[in-house]
Amino acid sequence: MSAAVTPRHARHTPGLLRSIYLPRTADALAFAMSTYGIPLLVLATTRSAALTGLAFALEWIPRLAAFGWAGSIVDRRGASVVFHLASLGRALVLAASAVLLRLHPSGTVASVTVMALAAITGVLTEFSYIAVETAGAAAGRRAGRRAHRVQAVLLGIDQTATLAGPTLAAVLLLAGLPPMLAAITVLSLLAALLALRTPPSPIAPARTPKGQTGVGLLTGWRTIRSLPALGWLVTGLTLSNLATGLLQAAGPVIVVKHFGQSTTDVGLVWSAAAGATLLSVTLCRFAIDRLGQWPVGAACAVIASLATLAAAQAPDYLSYLVLVAVLMAAEGGMTVVLRTLRSLVIPPEKFGSTLSATILILLLPFPVAGVLTALTPPDALGHVITACALLQGLGLALAFTRLRTDPALRT
Repeated sequence: MSAAVTPRHARHTPGLLRSIYLPRTADALAFAMSTYGIPLLVLATTRSAALTGLAFALEWIPRLAAFGWAGSIVDRRGASVVFHLASLGRALVLAASAVLLRLHPSGTVASVTVMALAAITGVLTEFSYIAVETAGAAAGRRAGRRAHRVQAVLLGIDQTATLAGPTLAAVLLLAGLPPMLAAITVLSLLAALLALRTPPSPIAPARTPKGQTGVGLLTGWRTIRSLPALGWLVTGLTLSNLATGLLQAAGPVIVVKHFGQSTTDVGLVWSAAAGATLLSVTLCRFAIDRLGQWPVGAACAVIASLATLAAAQAPDYLSYLVLVAVLMAAEGGMTVVLRTLRSLVIPPEKFGSTLSATILILLLPFPVAGVLTALTPPDALGHVITACALLQGLGLALAFTRLRTDPALRT
């Protein structure tokens, strides 16, 4: 591949700490704080549960719609450029919102401000995520046989941010709106500045030829279809995400209505799951060193399927918490395999578009899980989770059976 068509994110070679890990940490914290903190901000400003739910939807709907654009622009402009501009834009929007809310702490202006903030930060965060993930994949390609170590560190950063971000946002909000917005603004500015520390390639075209980058999600879909290993793994994990999404969507009903616990105990389930995932990612990193990707991925698939099946029949809250934590830990191991495979087999000039398509496919089961939860009587949720667990096991078994001899996972 000539330098004339290789995208910028495929040619950067600085140290991982300053060029990948530190920017990813700042962006992941800003991502987690904004995703969970802005709905809290809406509730504190409007006192409306309906508007709070709408704000959460406004964060996610534009993100899903922006996937194709984000991947295509990252391919054409380079990951570091898009990451810098998206993070800087998010910081400016947050700062402007803080000023408006200072001048108009309540009323129509405040309501419009926080709702617009939810939508705009959702889109900008999606662009920064696709960009920094693309840069991380390029680092994984350069690491070669140690690509799984890079992806394990990146996944650990994401899980740590998911664990700490919501709590930090809630604590800062207790001190008032300005401290929380200021913290996310500072993190966004830090991410933008760290993105500048990745030096541009001395030979970088203004845009990659359209024939090489394609047009967003269509290019990503075609690339997935042309890579059997990636296609089977994405298929298996998509079916697995249906079971995981159902447990997430039905969690409050199961914990509060079925087990008679408090809403705080619902959050404890997912905090335990995040902690278990962090431990799993670390262990899988060393396990892949010794055993390889396929054995570790297949073992995690078996554990995830059995944990979901058992969670559907959990007799009490404690066993349910442990089983969900085991499930998410196994999901973390499979995610390391997916990220590693993705970084190694996707052509660099199409990585952003293919990454966008992959993430969109993996996220589609979550709204389906929400619909299933809404349509299912509480007493029947266990049966639906059992059916999804069986579907999850079948999908993962087919995927890893087909991948058993694939060189992409045997390397």
